[in-house]
This record gives sequence, C-alpha cells and structure tokens, in this order.
Amino acid sequence: MDVKNVKAYFDSEEVVDYYAKASVDLGLWASEQKIFTRLFAPDDSLLELGCGAGRIGFGLYELGYRNLLATDYARSMVVKARDLAKRLDYAIHCRVADATRLDFEDKIFDGAIFGFNGLMQIPKSSQRERALSEVFRVLRPGAWFAFTTHDRDCSIHRDFWEAETLRWECGTEKSGLEDFGDRTEQTDHGLHFMHVPTASEMELLLNKVGFHIEVSVMRSELGKESAEVESFSDNCRFWIVKKPEVLPQVVEFI
Repeated sequence: MDVKNVKAYFDSEEVVDYYAKASVDLGLWASEQKIFTRLFAPDDSLLELGCGAGRIGFGLYELGYRNLLATDYARSMVVKARDLAKRLDYAIHCRVADATRLDFEDKIFDGAIFGFNGLMQIPKSSQRERALSEVFRVLRPGAWFAFTTHDRDCSIHRDFWEAETLRWECGTEKSGLEDFGDRTEQTDHGLHFMHVPTASEMELLLNKVGFHIEVSVMRSELGKESAEVESFSDNCRFWIVKKPEVLPQVVEFI
C-alpha cells in the first residue's frame, strides 16, 4: 500500500466528514480520558499526531488542556479541524505534519498522543519505526507517549488471520501488501489500510526505538465504553510508554 493512497483516503470528503461528525458528537472515549488525565498535566506541552478532524484535541481542550499542538498528515483533515475549532471557539493550533519527518527540535514536548490506531495506518514497518523514532526524538526525557493499535492475537477476525497466514506462506497474499499484518478493506468511504500487529511485534519495535513500556492493555479491560464509541471503533490495545529519564551512554572508540 502506497502512502499516497493512504493520504488520499484521509483527504477524501466522505472520510473527513465522518471524522468531523465524531469530533463533534463523540468526543473522548472514557478510556482515553482516564489515560490522558493520569499521564498529562493541563499545562504540559503536548503533541498529537493523526489528529483527524480534532476529536481528541477538542476533548482535551474541554478538560482544560491549553498547550496542545494537533497535527495530521492529511491537509483536508487539518483544514476541517481548524474550521471546527473556530466554530467552537477553541484555541487549538492545528497544522500539517508528517509523523516520519517531524519538523520540531529535539526534546521539546512533555507528552505525545497518536490516537485511533493512527500509527498503524502508516505503510511499511520501516516507516512506522521511523515515526516512533521521531516521537522519541521530540519528547523530553521522562515524557509519556500514549497510542493505540489493534492486536492480531486478540482480534475478533481470527479466522481471517489464520487464512491470511496460509496465503502468505503460499505466496498468494493480496498484491500491494508490504508486511504480514497489513490489511486493506473496501469501505463505504474508499480503500482503507491498516497494519494489525501482535503485542510481541510492538514490544520489539518499542524496545528497539528506546521506549520503556509501562502499560499495555486492551480498551475493554479499562471499562465499558458507550455504544457509540464501540460502533465507531473496534476494541484496541493502549500502549503507554515512556522516554527514559537517563538515556544510555554511547561509548566511542577511536
């Protein structure tokens, strides 16, 4: 799956309108509010990646968070988020940003969020690793990073993944897929891409980048969500990770 196709999906009018409706009608999930308010203080400088039309940013603003920068790769999403923020009179700064090439100095944010499985909508494992490395770079030591993924081992689509394993072993997987766990699905809004990892896959990747994993928990374990939230999003895994206070020293030999 090409990143241009992913961007085109999220720039489409139908998808932007779908996310905008969630921003106004849905707000923060109960699980998101529980996690974010425990991790971040209202005056923390926060970076949100994959902000969509502003759902998480608006929810945090309503809780008193005023130092949030909301970003998304899709320009149409950012335009919609700005428009909605203006209508709601929310002073939230929104801008276009590529998670794999963040245009920020090192160690400037107190925390980061990548909501609604956005990290897993970046094609290619190397690019997802690059995005994690960029988040790591711009966070201050000791800062928290919260994000979600689906979990292939806890998926309600186990029959699909068992069949998919056989297809990859036989070399008959769908064309255009880069990594096992990639999935494309034709939706009412167009062709949607998602990488669905296992927990062990994410643990290896996070450890490689340098994050310390504090909590890994399925949303369903955190309490009951509303019917509207469960309709909007399948169950997912929350990852709460931390940039270490003291980074390992690199010893150079001449």
